[in-house]
Amino acid sequence: MTRAHRYLLTALLLLPPLTWGQDLPPAAGAARPKLGLVLSGGGARGLAHVGVLKVLERERIPVDLITGTSMGAIIGGLYASGMSAAQLERELTRLSWGDVFASRVERQDLSQRRKEEDFEFSAVLEFGMRDGEFRAPQGTLSSRGLEALLRRFTLPVRKIRRFDELPTPFRAVSTDMESGEQQVLSEGDLALAIRSSMSVPGVFAPVEWEDRILGDGGLINNLPVDIARSMGAERLIAVNVGTPIGGRESLGSLLGVTAQMINILTEQNVKRSLASLWEGDVLIKPQLGKLTSGDFERGVDFIKLGEQAAEAALPELRAFAVDEPGYRHWREARGGAQLDKPLLAAVRMEGSEIANPQRFADQLESKPGERFDLAKAERDTRFLASSGDYERVDYHVEAREAGDTLVFSMEDKSWGPNYFRVGLDLSTDLSGDSSFNLRISHNRHWLTPNGTEWRNQLTLGQTPRLYSELYHPLGLRLGVSNDWFVSGWGELERRQITIYDRDTGHGLARFQRSGASVGADLGQPWGRLGEIRIGLLHEAWRLSPSLLTIDVPGVDFNRHANETALRLKAVVDQLDFANFPQRGYRYTFEGLYGYQVNRGENNGNFARAELQATGVQSWGRHTLNLHLRGFAAREPESSVQGPYSLGGFQQLSGYKQGQLTGAALLFGRASYYMRLNETPVLTRGFFVGGSLEAGNTWDNHRQMSLKGLRWASSLFLGTDTTVGPLYVGLGYAPQGGSALYLFIGRP
Repeated sequence: MTRAHRYLLTALLLLPPLTWGQDLPPAAGAARPKLGLVLSGGGARGLAHVGVLKVLERERIPVDLITGTSMGAIIGGLYASGMSAAQLERELTRLSWGDVFASRVERQDLSQRRKEEDFEFSAVLEFGMRDGEFRAPQGTLSSRGLEALLRRFTLPVRKIRRFDELPTPFRAVSTDMESGEQQVLSEGDLALAIRSSMSVPGVFAPVEWEDRILGDGGLINNLPVDIARSMGAERLIAVNVGTPIGGRESLGSLLGVTAQMINILTEQNVKRSLASLWEGDVLIKPQLGKLTSGDFERGVDFIKLGEQAAEAALPELRAFAVDEPGYRHWREARGGAQLDKPLLAAVRMEGSEIANPQRFADQLESKPGERFDLAKAERDTRFLASSGDYERVDYHVEAREAGDTLVFSMEDKSWGPNYFRVGLDLSTDLSGDSSFNLRISHNRHWLTPNGTEWRNQLTLGQTPRLYSELYHPLGLRLGVSNDWFVSGWGELERRQITIYDRDTGHGLARFQRSGASVGADLGQPWGRLGEIRIGLLHEAWRLSPSLLTIDVPGVDFNRHANETALRLKAVVDQLDFANFPQRGYRYTFEGLYGYQVNRGENNGNFARAELQATGVQSWGRHTLNLHLRGFAAREPESSVQGPYSLGGFQQLSGYKQGQLTGAALLFGRASYYMRLNETPVLTRGFFVGGSLEAGNTWDNHRQMSLKGLRWASSLFLGTDTTVGPLYVGLGYAPQGGSALYLFIGRP
């Protein structure tokens, strides 16, 4: 080797490495350059990408490859799968994004077992215990609805495993949450790949992908220009919709600080990507103003702003346009795969290590031997998710030699199978009567493969209570129905009962009532409508005075009783929310017949029946809620169980709580409320409204009469929080007076 050769070799080694198509721009005058589209992340702001795509299609600008991160991966991946800009706009703008990101399936689709606690505890706040340590959910929102959406849109290309073989070659960018390294997803399950790219820390739980835990790609490469270059792009159209760094006013909460940290990380890597753009590349940055990454309901506005930004860049973009025949050829080559309906050879469930989802196989709509039906598969996914045991439930169709298999993939909640929920009762009528209770619920799921559950509830405060139930599905077919269950339960409770003058509201006496109950039920769920139970119960009470302002000679106020009864209970519950429902209905009936012993005196048979009905209908933000309640009892005169009462907020507002008592009761309420636009953190929003109420109590059912009803009304401002409903209200009753109310939890 000559000295000249050595100098040349040394010079080459000292030069930075060159990669064709990555660091060198194409030569001037070359044929139409290979055009790459780079779409950034930005949450809801990424919907602006759809507007850019609309302009590219209108101007006949063919895209040869796409890379995307987070929301950019979703829009880019769906476009790469063959969807057009018009399809994306139509599908994404008609979505209810609140339902897409809901933490659980719609309440109407839950089993009655999952619904019933909603009246006692918030469905939002749940934590759990596993391996001896307390755990909380990894994300504040559920990705289940998003995954179902992506699965539906990408089913036509389900058999394509290499993303280079999609109608438009594609790459999604994620972050390996264990190593911090970038992961470029180029093959596998397209729906799961683009979902992995949008695992925003603290918002969505990360995704397990080939033994890696993947998080949001925006943490490391929010505008993946370099990935498009590595795929061979010679010119780029880069669309940056990333959320800008907020000012000091955004740092007033933990959520604000967390969001600011993520924005700082993404903005730093976006600056590096922008600096790597070549002359001739086109950067589009929609002016999204104060629209945030969470404003998904503003989809129409985002798309319009994306269009405006692309139109402003038309002088540069038109350099990439082709003639009509050329664009038609590109569009036909890109095509759009059609969803086939394969014949299912099998239906399989996988992924769960704690639960036994196979127990529900007979209840799935999708069956082996039938054609794949998208609607059925989505309903089955919601049905499996409604058990409340899984962090995510997904499905896919596997092509096998023996025939296609529909696979439901479940991922157990990382904070189960011991689940805890917390409730709070804090109330005052602002005249001196106040109460406080802290309530804790514990559910242990899947004690047996049949789905045995152990439920416990503890109340600490003014009304202490302990409740425990063991619930065991039989897995047997009895008659024409299956999924019957048996339940054994017990309860201890102590409460204060105040006796008032019916007309003046003056307190006459205060009693402490202690009770213990045990029962056993045989029951059957009515699908997702509700359930019915029939069983035996035994109850014992003790009533003792703590304050008396009256003296009745010869009457012993220390009383106790025991009763044994046959109980029938039926519930139909289709309300969308337990608190401030906006649509649906709920009916409950409970009847008891048995024998009561009162210290050996006035013993005898008793019968009680209670019926409640609620119907709710909404028109936009306006809701009408109608509620009826009727109760009648025939029991020994000295019964410790009664009397039954009315009074208090929305139970004849303006009367004292429990002011009207008797062995028969009739009550009706018509409530109107309107949901305000403001949605405070950790709530569903504010509701303002009022109620008109009518009711009364009587000594026996023969005295019940509509003419004897008393009237009341209320005005209120309320919200549904993570620990229960919060009300500030004013009640008025012509025969009872007026009262101010402030409470959180149960009234």
